[in-house]
Amino acid sequence: MDMYEDKIRTWLDDSRTKAIQLLQKLVQEPSKRGQEGSAQAIVVEKCRQLGLEIDLWEIGDEHLRNHPHFYCDRKDFKGNPNLVAIKRGTGTGKSIILNGHIDVVPEGDHSAWQDDPYSGRLIDGKVFGRGTTDMKGGNVSLLLAIEAIVESGIQLKGDVIFQSVIEEESGGAGTLAAVIRGYKADGAIIPEPTNMKLFPLQQGSMWFRLIVTGKSAHGGTRYEGVSAIEKAMLVMKEIKQLEQERNEPLRHSLYKNVPIPIPINIGSMQSGNWPSSVPDTAVLEGRFGIAPTETMEQAQNSLIQLIESMNERDEWFKEKPMKLEWFGARWLPGSLETDHPLMKTIGTNYELVKGKEPVVEASPWATDGGYLSTVGSTPVVVFGPGETKMAHDANEYIEVDRMMEAAKIIALTIIDWCEAEQL
Repeated sequence: MDMYEDKIRTWLDDSRTKAIQLLQKLVQEPSKRGQEGSAQAIVVEKCRQLGLEIDLWEIGDEHLRNHPHFYCDRKDFKGNPNLVAIKRGTGTGKSIILNGHIDVVPEGDHSAWQDDPYSGRLIDGKVFGRGTTDMKGGNVSLLLAIEAIVESGIQLKGDVIFQSVIEEESGGAGTLAAVIRGYKADGAIIPEPTNMKLFPLQQGSMWFRLIVTGKSAHGGTRYEGVSAIEKAMLVMKEIKQLEQERNEPLRHSLYKNVPIPIPINIGSMQSGNWPSSVPDTAVLEGRFGIAPTETMEQAQNSLIQLIESMNERDEWFKEKPMKLEWFGARWLPGSLETDHPLMKTIGTNYELVKGKEPVVEASPWATDGGYLSTVGSTPVVVFGPGETKMAHDANEYIEVDRMMEAAKIIALTIIDWCEAEQL
């Protein structure tokens, strides 16, 4: 391994400027939902330069739309393709998927940014711009790792399957499409912004809507009505209690830095249309966290049972029961044993590069890993150079040093996992 390690380290150390330029080019192409094509074109060209087999296709066929785990409200995918690029091995080693998403969330209020959100400016060893940390910096680490192996003349026994997918931020349809297309492997790395920690567990999530019915009345005689807002507040109180009960079993070491492993968040509330009227309807919409080791159905049932119970216990809800709907995006949970060979392999190479053991935690958010592991039966570890707190924030940035370190760790992990042919 020392021979390979020296080659990888030397090549990456000499390629820092080239890595920064690639990241800047990617960030300067805003790849928000429905606009992924231009940034994806840069990735495709890079993969062609590396001599990889290219599979570029537009997702959204009936096979995908009819899949039981397809939850996506997007109608048009034209001009914004998925990409899979493969470095073939000799066929006797383990395969690995390197999965990254090319889409980014909107930049938000431009006045909150110190610079243009898509500047890609390099300041004090950091590249700034929307998507730098989530997760174009991680994607560049993957491409650098592959290029370091190619340029070092290292032939692998197993296949390396690089994926640049769309739609992660809106529910994972891109990765699901890749799985359905037949892309599976013996292991996978997703370089989401983990602060260089290893995440073997990822929570899932789904969106829900609660419709609470009251009885309208004049505000001056509000006692003749039933306020949907007040009834909604009762529901929110019990949902908070449910959140506490669902999180109690998850109080273990992987969650020591995660105060609420699987939150239930009420993200919006709409009710009332006149100050002097008692509101007769309240609509709550929220995000329901799914534990890494439970199914989506098990998670749903816990909220369903709460709502059914309230509809039975509360005199008003007996007459006007609440309605629960599931809608919009969903992310499947994922779980990998902490002693899985993939965890050991990446952990060993982390120590080699960083000189210390990695921090192993549970992910505080969902990733595409659930689709790879649950639908594709591919073991997944999430590990990347970005900072969790910078994801989706104004003035997003990534440290170049971390991006280069992650590339070294991933390259050496690929060599160990896929096995190198003897020089």
